[in-house]
Amino acid sequence: MSVDWSDLPPEIIETIAGNLRSYGEYLRFRAACRSWHSFLPKAPLRLRPQLPWLMLSRRAFFHLSTHKTHLLNLPEPSIRTRNCGSSHGWLVTLNEESPSIILLNPLTRATRSLPPLNAFPSVITFSYANVGREYLVRNHHGGVDSFNLRQMCNSFVRKIVLSSSPSRNNEFSAFAIVGERNLAFCRSRDDSWIFVSEEEELHCWEDAVHHHGSNSFYAISKGGTVAVCRVDDDCFPPRVSIVQTVAPVRFSGDIHYVVFSGENMMLVSRILEQEFDDAGGESNLVYRTVGFEIFEMNWFALKWEKVESLGDRALFIGGNSSLSLFAGCVGCLGDCIYFTDDYSDFNYDDACGKHDLGIFRLWDQGIEPLPCYPRNSYSRLGWPLPIWVSPNPS
Repeated sequence: MSVDWSDLPPEIIETIAGNLRSYGEYLRFRAACRSWHSFLPKAPLRLRPQLPWLMLSRRAFFHLSTHKTHLLNLPEPSIRTRNCGSSHGWLVTLNEESPSIILLNPLTRATRSLPPLNAFPSVITFSYANVGREYLVRNHHGGVDSFNLRQMCNSFVRKIVLSSSPSRNNEFSAFAIVGERNLAFCRSRDDSWIFVSEEEELHCWEDAVHHHGSNSFYAISKGGTVAVCRVDDDCFPPRVSIVQTVAPVRFSGDIHYVVFSGENMMLVSRILEQEFDDAGGESNLVYRTVGFEIFEMNWFALKWEKVESLGDRALFIGGNSSLSLFAGCVGCLGDCIYFTDDYSDFNYDDACGKHDLGIFRLWDQGIEPLPCYPRNSYSRLGWPLPIWVSPNPS
């Protein structure tokens, strides 16, 4: 018997759509016939965790499982921008011509705004008239420093993470690492940021992430200290609780990341080594990733315990909000760390066009290149730092 697939009952269409693995599969399924296209919404109601895309440029995004580069119809910026975060499929972008902090969903081209750079408590004044010293900022010693537009764009905010997708929840919040000493918070309806940490605590904050289960932001310091900022509208402004570990660990790495794998909080320590690079006939001293160590927080003993294997999990770290995904579900290698270059803009490592990124295998401690970025390749000179973006159509 011939079957007219366009006449499938709606509940069967919904069931099939709910079991598709990727947004691309959903789009192809929706486009198969006119009736399915009219019945199914443009954005899926339910979508499994997605393998993140690697943003190579303002418009080019690399898909790990298909080894294909997708060119999205995004406007090329006329000015230099910097990505200082990627959460729930939204990029957090700064630019060198204004204090604006813009959220961009590259898949839908939707945008939202956060309070600007001059709305942080430490910024005393901002004026375009003071060319070359547009910002006056109070430092942690109580003095005042001047910064130009480019300096503020590149170094004032280290990272910003979001609590949820702005398109799914209008009441989302944002959490920022400002310099190294301050942690800041704002809600989507706020016009300014507030500091939620005390500078005199002298912690050098390195990374932050939001945990949906506890509705809290977590930050990690260079020494393994944890800051917990619980989001609660009944208690505003929120304050940070500092969790000091009982048994200090001497981490081998130079850069630390925090990630939740299920309910377990992990610290990922990235180990760098210096090497000489002879790009362009000049000898440059640059840093390269040579390994990682992973630790898990034991909340009962308040100490970090070393993890030897991730099992079927894969971690994605860098300038994004760190992710832990089941490899078998999303189509990548398990027991691996997929890492991008989130530090070379602060030194001269990218002067020779060699961004530091790849795949670290825990089982043999080896590093392999990402297919779109052969290790020691010079072909990406001038491109921005790559960053993981989880495709999110809503």
